[in-house]
Amino acid sequence: MSLAPEKHIVVITGMSGSGKSTAIRALEDAGFFCIDNLPVVLLPKLTELLGLGGGSPRLALVIDVREGSFLADAPRMLEEARRAGHKVEVLFLDSSDDSLLRRFSETRRRHPLAPKGSVAEGISKERAALKDLRELADEVIDSSVLNVHDLKRLVQARFSSEPATAPSISVMSFGYRYGVPPQADLVLDVRFLPNPYFVPELKGLNGRDPMVASFVLGRADTEEFLCRVVQLCEFLFPRYQKEGKAYLTVALGCTGGKHRSVAIAGELHRRLAKLVPMVQLWNRDVEKE
Repeated sequence: MSLAPEKHIVVITGMSGSGKSTAIRALEDAGFFCIDNLPVVLLPKLTELLGLGGGSPRLALVIDVREGSFLADAPRMLEEARRAGHKVEVLFLDSSDDSLLRRFSETRRRHPLAPKGSVAEGISKERAALKDLRELADEVIDSSVLNVHDLKRLVQARFSSEPATAPSISVMSFGYRYGVPPQADLVLDVRFLPNPYFVPELKGLNGRDPMVASFVLGRADTEEFLCRVVQLCEFLFPRYQKEGKAYLTVALGCTGGKHRSVAIAGELHRRLAKLVPMVQLWNRDVEKE
């Protein structure tokens, strides 16, 4: 019997400790039928059963190194699912080795590929084992600097069930001190503007405060910058959509991610919300010291 048609299958894979459990919970909250650690060889039978039973057309699976010997079959099984008429997307979650080591240390978990060895050794083995799946991924999210709430927002925005009349947009502020967001599609540097950090009465506030926002947004350079960015987005969004890109992250960076980038991101979010139906605002570093 052939696979039941028209399933949207999201495969979450990636490194142990990178946030796969958070991602699958985010998709469950978004209405996906979710299974963690399904042997990939059972995928045809699962889609068949869900089709016969009138189950959810949206299916999310975690496939990772716990598959053991079945892991080698994953690329072939996913391609067979596509040939059967299903929409299959692969999301690979990654993180820096330092972040993974810290997370394993904090949780005192053993790495699945190094139950008696070092975590670093397990990470190295896992990267090699997942190499083929990473190359197949439709999107790679680096969770090194993301908390669970940030990751959940990213995943839900990416796989929203709302009809896509335009790309789903995320406007993000960040601090260069903490690194450029790896998921950003457009990165814009706003450090050309005067820094409220050096104004004593503004230093302890952030860009969401009306006083800081007024200091940043009340400048001719800021207004011209915002107008040009909106024009750029108006030009790019329909072209990205034409090429099948359903989501886009516009990142605005200043030194610490607390003042200039936060104020401008908030105003850009307000202006873009008039152009596209789905715009999210995310101030990545505003709470950091």
